[in-house]
Amino acid sequence: MPEKQFTINAAEIELSATLNTPENPTHALLLAHGAGADHRHAHMTALAEAFQAQNIATLRFNFPFKQAGRNRVDSKLVSTTCIIDAATYLQKLLPLPLLIGGHSFGGRMATHAVAEQKLQCSAMILCSFPLHSAGKPSTDRAAHLSEVTTPMLFLNGTRDTMADQSLLNQEVDKLNSTHKVHWLDTGDHSYKILKRTRTLSIDIYTEAAQTAREFLTALN
Repeated sequence: MPEKQFTINAAEIELSATLNTPENPTHALLLAHGAGADHRHAHMTALAEAFQAQNIATLRFNFPFKQAGRNRVDSKLVSTTCIIDAATYLQKLLPLPLLIGGHSFGGRMATHAVAEQKLQCSAMILCSFPLHSAGKPSTDRAAHLSEVTTPMLFLNGTRDTMADQSLLNQEVDKLNSTHKVHWLDTGDHSYKILKRTRTLSIDIYTEAAQTAREFLTALN
C-alpha cells in the first residue's frame, strides 16, 4: 500500500503526517522525527519503508517546531503531548499492537512520554537514541529509563557520536532483560555507513528493521 499523507490534530494544532501501511501489518509504530529534520526527511522515509517491508505500519508526524519552520525544539511537555495525541490517533486508525519510538530527539521524547506520562504500548523502537551531546559522553539522559517497563530496542550505529557504546550498554544492562541494544554496522547518528568496512551485505535500514522484527517476535 502506498504511503498516505494527511494532517492530524495533536497538541491542539494541525500537524502534517504520513502513514505507511503494509498489506498485512502486525504492529503499528509511531515514528517521531529528530531535532534536525522533519518527518518527510529521506532518513525518516527510509526507516518507514524498511519497517513496512517487515509488516510494521508507521505513522510519522511533524512536531510543532518543524511544522512552524522553527529550528529550536519544542519543550518536553509539548513534545510528549504530541506523541500521546498522535499515538491515540494511530490506535484508532490501526487497532494493532502499538509501538512507540522515533529517531534521536523523537525517540528520547517518546521514552519520556512512556516513563512520565504513562503512555501504554507493546514495545519501543528507538533509532539513534541520543544518550548525550555529540562527543560529550554522559548518562544524564538515561536517568528516566528505569521508569520504562515497556521493552525497549535501541538501534544505534557503531559510529554514533551521541551514544558511547560502553555507556549505552551499561545503562541498558541496568534494566531488565527485555531491553536490548543492537549496534548497526558502521552506522553514524544518521545511519550513514562506511561502505568499505561494513561487513553486512544488507543495507543499514534493512538491518534495523529486521532486528526490530526479531525483537518483536522474541517478545511473543
